[in-house]
Order: sequence, then C-alpha cells, then structure tokens
Amino acid sequence: MNILVARTNDALDINPPPGDFHLVANGSDWLWAVTAVYALALLIVIGLTYFAKAGEKIFHYLFTISLFVGTISYFTMASDLGSTAIETSVQDEGLRQIFYVRYINWFVGWTPLVLAVGLISGVSWATIIFNIALTWIWVSSWLSGALVATTYKWGFFVFGTFAYFLLSASLLTNGLTTAKRLNITKYYLGIAGYLIFFWFLYPIAWGVDDGGNVISVTSGFIYIGILDLFTAPFFTFAVLFLITKLEYRSLNLYFTQYGRVAPSEYPEGPAVEKVDPTATPAVAEPGNVV
Repeated sequence: MNILVARTNDALDINPPPGDFHLVANGSDWLWAVTAVYALALLIVIGLTYFAKAGEKIFHYLFTISLFVGTISYFTMASDLGSTAIETSVQDEGLRQIFYVRYINWFVGWTPLVLAVGLISGVSWATIIFNIALTWIWVSSWLSGALVATTYKWGFFVFGTFAYFLLSASLLTNGLTTAKRLNITKYYLGIAGYLIFFWFLYPIAWGVDDGGNVISVTSGFIYIGILDLFTAPFFTFAVLFLITKLEYRSLNLYFTQYGRVAPSEYPEGPAVEKVDPTATPAVAEPGNVV
C-alpha cells in the first residue's frame, strides 16, 4: 500500500484562468512557494513580537501587516483568483490575464514599509504622509496602466514611475538629513538604499510584463515574485536585525500608552503642576489687575 501520494496542484482546474495568455500550472506552483515563504516569515515575526521589549514593537506590528497582506495576496494569485483578461498591445493578439490583486498587495503592503523607513529616519509626520501618498500614486497609476489595452497605458506608467523617483528622492534627501542629526547615517543608508534599489527593478518588470506583454504571465510572476521576496520578507528581517543596534528612546521610537515617549517622560514640554481640588482659589488683592 502506497503511503506517499503524489501532490497535485489543481488550482487552475478549479479556477480556470481567463484569456489566451494566462498563468500555467508551473507558475501556480511557484506562487504557492512564495506564499509559503510569506506565511513562514509572518509567523516568525508574530513570534518575535512576543519576545520584543515593551514599547519596542512598532516595527513588528508594521511588518506583520505587510507580510499578512502579502500572504493573502499570493494565496489568491496561486489559487488563480483576483485577475481579469485585457487585450494585449503587442503583435500576438489576444487576451492576457492581469492580476489586479498584485497591485493591492503593493498598495497596502508597501505602506508599512514606507512608514517604517520614515520612523527610523526621524522625518516629520508630514514627510511620512507625503511618502505614503507617493507610494499610492505609484501603484495605482501602474494598476490603471495594466488595465488599459491601448498604448495609452504608458502614460500611466510614466506617472507611476515619476512618483517612484519622487519617493526615492524624498527618502535620500529628507530622510538622510534627519538621519545625520541622529547619527544613524550608515544604518539608514543601508535600509533605504536596499529598498530603493529593489524598487528600481520594478519598472523593468512592469515594462516587460503587464505593460509591454513581452514575457509570459508565469515568467512575469517569477521575476516579480523574487523582487517581492526581497522587498517584503527579506527586508523585514534586515530591518529587525539592524534596529537592534539602535536606541529606541534616542530615536523617539519608544511607543507607550503616552505616545512616542517612555513612561513618566514628557519631552514635548514641561509637566503641568497638579492642582488640589480642595484648595481655596487665590483672590487678587484690591487694586491689582490679573
């Protein structure tokens, strides 16, 4: 009696892919592997959260969100869900399968990454919000372009890529300026430079995949899947390792119920003197104007 049963991936049989150019079984297998990496990284980060010191869990929370979204997104794509068919814009006429859930992953999953880099650098909340908005413009523009069948898709590609360059410039200028004040230039350059480098490879991936339809859907997933692994799970552990070498309090990253301060410490301003409710109010003497 055989106790080993050959594993089969019947996702494409249960959820048939739309279009003429679509995901194949080998591509689905790859996506399941990426899903497993995301899920494993998610469980590890959740476990590390319980061992992190009180007040020093902000990055664990942020990366948990990013990895959770990535796990769900890759599960969806591996199951051949979350896609639609769009007319190709190349010589091979037909319908190509476009996975919009990929962009949902980037839109939601990259937001915690940008927030984490902003917190480490010490930039203002206005700059952090600006950087997050640029990320949303970048991803939503590319999603719009992927769903356009004509050459007008390249207009959305330009808008999104321009947003990426603005984001990179902000991380390398505003972020580096504040990082120098905190004497963490080396660490910040390592973190921001890592993210910017791998993000730089995404325009190429989009151009040959959802944009130019040059490579197959499966090849595109292999390319972008590798980039996503470096951008989310691997980046997560790189930051969690480097952040152990930094002092949360000096970076104003010690989060408590009082905000970004340690208990009983209020760097925002002097403490307000408590007033005894039973004390008699002071009365101004005649002739004195208060």
